[in-house]
Formats: sequence, structure tokens, C-alpha cells
Amino acid sequence: MSAAGQTAITGIGQTAYTKESGRTVMSLCAEASAQAIADAGLEPGDIDGLVSFTMDTNSDHDLQTALGLPMVRYTAKAPFGGEGAYATFQLAAAAIESGQANNVLIFRAFNERSESRFGQPSYNAGSMRGFHKSLGLVTPGQVYALWHKPFLDARGMTNEDLGLLVVQMRAWAANNPAAWFYGRPITLEDHQRSRWIVEPVLRLYDFCQETDGGVAFVVSRLDKARASGRPVVRVLGVQQCWPLGETMMYNYYKQDLVFPEDTVRVAEALWEQTGLSPAEIDVSTIYDNFSSSIPISYEGYGLCGRGEVGDAIRAGELGPGGSTPVNTNGGLIGEAYLHGLNNAAECVRQMRGTSPNQIAEAKIALCAGRQCGMVLARE
Repeated sequence: MSAAGQTAITGIGQTAYTKESGRTVMSLCAEASAQAIADAGLEPGDIDGLVSFTMDTNSDHDLQTALGLPMVRYTAKAPFGGEGAYATFQLAAAAIESGQANNVLIFRAFNERSESRFGQPSYNAGSMRGFHKSLGLVTPGQVYALWHKPFLDARGMTNEDLGLLVVQMRAWAANNPAAWFYGRPITLEDHQRSRWIVEPVLRLYDFCQETDGGVAFVVSRLDKARASGRPVVRVLGVQQCWPLGETMMYNYYKQDLVFPEDTVRVAEALWEQTGLSPAEIDVSTIYDNFSSSIPISYEGYGLCGRGEVGDAIRAGELGPGGSTPVNTNGGLIGEAYLHGLNNAAECVRQMRGTSPNQIAEAKIALCAGRQCGMVLARE
């Protein structure tokens, strides 16, 4: 992308977030996608690009048929998902700015609770870094707890600090009608009573949701978006960073388990691209498959000084009334787990001024993942 950024998010759509949809994944995908197209004020014939993750099981051609898209000129898949979710917007922007497409539909849908559950044990090595599974390290919770503990230890943080963070995320979710935990805030005592899953790092309430549902976006040319007279949420910048030796999940093979090199380098590239600084961010969403993921990205993107993340959490700075609001939808912990893209939808709502937990005067939003980040702006 150019430094100026010539694309805008013009449409968002999402299904209900449930634990048992009773529907096909394609029907969820098509529903969210049709909503996004209508929200953008477009017709199916206006969509000429499709982008998703390699992990998404929805066929581009089947979705094209379901939506009745007359002609698709561009398709692409971002690797994996999750912490790299915003790479989908990078692909969409690249297609639009290079003239290969005018309106790109980004989609993600699954029955992650009622069908394929990511959090269940997996004994298939799958890659050259998968030999740890033969030693019993077989769930994402185990993987992240082992990998994140050195950072938490270096910052003097315990599971009680993570509990304070979860309380703040659940406070946002409690005021969001779309959230699974709508109307259900918790206390620190509630969190500390939840059972250990990976002691001494993660309790049950430190885990994200398992969700059936779908979410979709339309990304368009900025000039066309402006001419439409509809709300414009500009994509100021989006960056990926994959240093040699880093992986999507198994980063305990790194020599330095405390310094989050991928996150820091993404942030540096993003601030250079946009000409902004962390101090100018009004609201953020941070990928939170586990509560321990948030402190690493919060500090890595510069939302606090190095070593200050524990103090920020204890002071309530990430929750309602805090100086650096994070995951105002409740995040993946409180709202739903749609592989991170529902957090991006919340950033769009914040820039439109339509969030249930609207941050007054918010004009710049950060969508943060460990290996990919995006900055949006209200016009």
C-alpha cells in the first residue's frame, strides 16, 4: 500500500454469534457477505474480488454462486488467520490500488463450536515445528501459556493481573447486544474461581469463545467511497511482519521469548506508513484468543511504555473509562471468536460512531494482531 492509502471499508456484515447455529457454514458466510454488500450500498454485480484465509473452508466459487456475483476478477488467501487476520485487508488494498479490482469482499465463517473446535487436542505434527506434540503439548492453550509465560514473568504479571484484564473485556461485552456475554459482567473473584486450564497461566475465563457465525467486509476505492455519500472509513495503513524463525503459534522456539519482535516491527512499519504515533490512537482492538495475548501487543504497538503494561491493566486503562480503550466489543473473549475479524468490525463501528460502547470523538482506530496490524480513520 502507498503511504496515503487509497482504500476504504464501505460495508460490514455479521451473523448472530451462537454456539450451535444449526446451519451450513456457507449459509453463514453468504448471510454476512450479503449484509456487507448491502451495507456498502452496492449490488452483487459491483463485487469483483474475494479474499479470505487459507483456513477458511468456504469455496470462492460457491460463495460467488450463492451471492450471484456476475464476474470475479481477483481472488486471494491470507496465510492462516488469527493474529495475521488483517493481512486480508492488505490483499484487498493491493488489488484495488493496482487496478485489479474495485470492490473486494473479505469473508470468514465457520461453525467453530458445533463442528470443528480449534481448541481441542491435535496430535498430528503437521509441520517441521510440530514435534512437541509427541511430548504432550497438543492444545492451543498449552502452546500459548508456555510461550507467553516468559513475557508475563518479565513484566511481573500473574494470572490475577490477567483476571483484571478479563474483567475489563467482559465489562465492554456486557453492554454489547451482539456479544455472547451481553449483560454478564464478572468480578475478579469470579475469574479467580474459574478452573485452571493451563496452570499457572490460563484459567477458563482467560480463553476466547468458540463461536458459530460469519463476518464480512467490503473494501472499495477511496474516491468511489467518497462519491457515494455514505460513511467512509479510510484504511490508512496495513502491515505484516514475519521475522525469520517466527511462526503463527509455536514461538517458544525463539531465542528471546520476552521481546515480541514481530509485533514491534509491524508497529514500526505501521507508524512509518501512516505518519501517526501510538499517542494518536483513540481506540484499539487487540487479538485476544487468550487474555495473555493482549499485554504483548498492547506494549508491542507502543500503547504504553516498555514494562508498563501491568500497571496499565491494574489501573483499568483498557476498560470502560480508561485512557486507552481496547476491545470495546468485548473482544474474542467477550463477544465472539471469528478469527479476529469481528474485532475489525468493531473498529469500523467506532469510526462510524455506531458502536454500543462508542468512544466519544474517536477518529483513529488500531486493529492489532501480533503479526499484522491496520489503522483506520473516520472521515
